[in-house]
Amino acid sequence: MPSPDNRVIAQRFRGFLPVVIDVETGGFDSGKDALLEIGAVILSVEPDGRVVQRESLSVHVQPFAGANIEAAALAVNGIRVDNPLRMAVPEREALDRIFRPIRRAVSELGCRRAILVGHNAHFDLGFINAAIARTGYKRSPFHPFSVFDTVTLAGAALGQTVLARALEAAGLDYDAEEAHSALYDAERTAELFCQIVNRFSSAFAETTMGN
Repeated sequence: MPSPDNRVIAQRFRGFLPVVIDVETGGFDSGKDALLEIGAVILSVEPDGRVVQRESLSVHVQPFAGANIEAAALAVNGIRVDNPLRMAVPEREALDRIFRPIRRAVSELGCRRAILVGHNAHFDLGFINAAIARTGYKRSPFHPFSVFDTVTLAGAALGQTVLARALEAAGLDYDAEEAHSALYDAERTAELFCQIVNRFSSAFAETTMGN
């Protein structure tokens, strides 16, 4: 059974465990274009209520049979699909490597399931769901359509919707040379999400106490 402190995150997000996901792909069409890389950051809540990063995960993915890969997409993300140093694995194994630690954290933290956090989150969820459908994966930890989108959060809280600019407005670092690595972008998105949520939580607590 999770400890009382571990249950804080379940109470904070109505039974959901936020997990930041970023994917690198061969294009914009989740049904036709290759899923090439997944970065994930599992979040948690400290006893004082602050949302923090708990665990980072990443995996390179082999394109599924017949997958489309746009040259323009590779020019942006810098991925060399045929590079053996990628150590890419088939989609089902890639999902398992990401999903197993997430399911474990969901259980340990007393949550019901995970919810995907992303910058343009429905893009990332679309590619994850497409891979789930292609591989017949039966134990996805994620809610199938609900997300937390940092584009919306950053636009409302900081007046910025581009990740690099939102991070700058939040006083957080962003290295353009590291951008478009799935893990790097997932970790920066996690920083942004945590800061915005923690600011809101503090303001909410102060307002509640003032009343």
